[in-house]
Amino acid sequence: MKGLLVMSLLSSPDIDRIIEMAWEDRTPFEAITFQFGLSEQEVIELMRRHMKASSFRMWRKRMQGRQTKHAALREFGSGRHKCSRQRAISRNKISKRR
Repeated sequence: MKGLLVMSLLSSPDIDRIIEMAWEDRTPFEAITFQFGLSEQEVIELMRRHMKASSFRMWRKRMQGRQTKHAALREFGSGRHKCSRQRAISRNKISKRR
């Protein structure tokens, strides 16, 4: 029930950003949880609701077994990939850290 409440409070730009982060290969679900408070299962539900069925199936097939989508499964321990647009994304709490 908590997930439905959180998802109902998200703005359209937030939903678009979550979908963009979920499609990115190197953005782990933990980053989405940290920034938006959604679990992996809640992200999957959001994607199911806001995407065409064929696009959702393609995304799920692509994400199956992808190690980079889970921080604990990543092979590298230090450093991380950073999107070139990271600072330009509004309301991105991660990029504002020093």
